[in-house]
Amino acid sequence: MDPSSRISGDGGPHVSTASTPSAARSLKLSYKFQRLRERIRQAVASGELSGKLPGERQLSRRFRVNAKTLSKALTDLAAEGVLERSIGRGTFVKGSELPATASAERWMLLCDSDQIHSPVVQGILRANPAAQVATDTSAMRPSYINQFKAAIDLSSVTPQSFVRDLVVRGMNVLLVGREPSTYSTHAVLIDRALAGAQLARDLMLGGHRRFMVIERRGQNLVANAVRNTASRYATDAAVEVGEVTDLANAIEQGVTAFICGTCSLARQVREQLVRMGVDVPAQASVAAIGTVEGEQPCSGYFVPAEQKVQTILQLLRDKQPHRPTTIWLTGTFTEGGTIAPRVDLIDAVAGTQNLRLNTVSA
Repeated sequence: MDPSSRISGDGGPHVSTASTPSAARSLKLSYKFQRLRERIRQAVASGELSGKLPGERQLSRRFRVNAKTLSKALTDLAAEGVLERSIGRGTFVKGSELPATASAERWMLLCDSDQIHSPVVQGILRANPAAQVATDTSAMRPSYINQFKAAIDLSSVTPQSFVRDLVVRGMNVLLVGREPSTYSTHAVLIDRALAGAQLARDLMLGGHRRFMVIERRGQNLVANAVRNTASRYATDAAVEVGEVTDLANAIEQGVTAFICGTCSLARQVREQLVRMGVDVPAQASVAAIGTVEGEQPCSGYFVPAEQKVQTILQLLRDKQPHRPTTIWLTGTFTEGGTIAPRVDLIDAVAGTQNLRLNTVSA
């Protein structure tokens, strides 16, 4: 007789519940992390989890467990070869296909804290899940830096000395948004000078003579372009450089055209003008130059975020890091309904037309 069975009271065979597969599993899964381990295993097998797994905090919320329980479950699955865990990279399903760039090299992505969730940063992370985002370089040790093959710098505050250190280490460095000062550094930039000159020309031909340019601190590309355009098209034009906090004073001083160096600044300008009760574009025209990351804030010259991401990836895939390349993105003018001729110019033209009509009729 099968030792796993016994004779029941009615003379028939009766299988012991302790010998069934489900019972065996229940004995083996007496701890919470073991039950979680099997849930994750099933999620991997079904394809619910694939590639790079979400962060541990997100997984903890998803499975409603604490961090310690999750860590034990992931460690078990890694030991079995179901998952692959790596400090700094995260947790991956073993054997899952990663993008070629991600499996070949690791990138360090430097950005400001408010850029972490931007479409450009997220697009780069999708292309290379192994990339690491950093917002502060002051405490970085050489042992940490040496693990990376490339650095993408979108930050506005990265010290030049740090960039030089990366280049000296033989790293493939790419600057986004500013021109390189080191010979072997790649760069991807929007041609703000060209776009600023074109916006200024159109606004000047529309009758505007008082301008305020609002850029990131330390940048004067757009302001210089507007001034150079004024010297050609409207020598009587006044060009000021200011910040969003200067809008009230600018309106009082007669400024009728605001040109912003980024989409973020343009949004702030429009919000402030609305709070002040200034009608756009009837009382003030607003234009911008930048990367569109969501809804377009106003009229201006814009580069789609996806185009910038693809350009960055193109340069990083270049296997000749000692041949620096700068790619200028010109952007395309998009009408957002925030630019109009100056009101008093329209009145002057209308008055001239009426005068001519009266003269003819007389």
